[in-house]
Amino acid sequence: MNIKKSQQLFEEAKKYIPGGVNSPVRAFKSVGGTPLFMSKGSGSKMYDVDDNEYIDYIGGWGPHLFGHNPHFIKEALLKAVEKGTSFGAPTEIEIKMAKLILELVPSIEMVRMVNSGTEATMSAVRAARGYTGKDKIIKFEGCYHGHGDFFLIKAGSGALTFGVPTSPGVTKGNAADTLVADFNNIESVKKLVKQNKNEIATIIIEAVVGNMGTVRAKDSFTQELRTICDEEKIVLIFDEVMTGFRLAQGGAQEILGVKPDLSTFGKIIGGGLPVGAYGGNKEIMEMVSPSGPVYQAGTLSGNPLAMNAGYAALIYIKEHPEVYQTLEEKSAYLENGIKDGIKSVGKNFQFNRIGSMMTFFFTEEKVTDFSTAVKSDTKLYGKYFHEMLNRGIYLPPAQFEAMFVSIAHTKADLDKTIRASQEALKAISL
Repeated sequence: MNIKKSQQLFEEAKKYIPGGVNSPVRAFKSVGGTPLFMSKGSGSKMYDVDDNEYIDYIGGWGPHLFGHNPHFIKEALLKAVEKGTSFGAPTEIEIKMAKLILELVPSIEMVRMVNSGTEATMSAVRAARGYTGKDKIIKFEGCYHGHGDFFLIKAGSGALTFGVPTSPGVTKGNAADTLVADFNNIESVKKLVKQNKNEIATIIIEAVVGNMGTVRAKDSFTQELRTICDEEKIVLIFDEVMTGFRLAQGGAQEILGVKPDLSTFGKIIGGGLPVGAYGGNKEIMEMVSPSGPVYQAGTLSGNPLAMNAGYAALIYIKEHPEVYQTLEEKSAYLENGIKDGIKSVGKNFQFNRIGSMMTFFFTEEKVTDFSTAVKSDTKLYGKYFHEMLNRGIYLPPAQFEAMFVSIAHTKADLDKTIRASQEALKAISL
């Protein structure tokens, strides 16, 4: 595999961009080697600047449910571009988009469009604080909600204390208002609620996590979270930036059968363009300016290009509900094939999957939370990653990121991936 041009571009990029990339995981630091610079995508494939072809399993980190550059999204964008790229004024497509989201996700009674998942989660927490008049939040170790200051917090001594910043630039004040609980451990939540009685505004969770690898919350856990929030007048937020319209039409909340007060979205609702949204209970959402006193704004919020692309994506989902059965069949086929390869080398490595999201963990212990996820052998994953890359398979360049299947992946793609995985496992030192 020739990557000469990617190597040259990376060296040049490092002169002008921190680390040579505009988002850290792209730098390949977790797996080693030179990041590949992509030139185009089509269907299930990506092509780098050196003309190497890859079967893609990051899918733009989630939004490419239909594969790269599907015709219906491309057509929607071309029509929108003819009319203008940004107005800074309301457009009809924003109303159509909002109505469609409300139709597809039953818990949403009102929605506000923003520009990224981080904006969505930051804004949802602010709305919850404004609505409740309380300051503290509970998040879970291993859940990622974007790079807002009050999310970049890790657990202190154990997961039942005030958090401490994980990034310079995050203040101790932010950390003091953020409490960190253990994922899938309801007792850790109960203890924090008891210790901070009447001070917690919101509990925010990825009900299906994608950023410590794919890990599903237990049904009983999310149901008890709902009960605690009802009893303590705490706003329950589901971060569905990754899972919204990916796992089901109604997202993770549809699968888990729990109705949050607020939800955050991104990825698929922009059809691959930069977008985010937060919405839910009408009484809470009417606290947001200009209806209420909680301020949040954005020059490019509701951008017509993103709205038209996102609308095309959601209309496709509405008109083709069988898309999720197709994804399930393809994903299960891939999972079973990779698991057979794991058995063939005499290992019991964990493969977590829910719908079209999945993660291959290099640990033989069941992965149910952050502490079990981090037992995965990241060096071994790095070797596996490069063996797969050399065989034309593009996986997440980090152990703790989810991989995604699209409806564009063919049986030939999946079979090639399964064969490559078997060969890769035999090639690395286990």
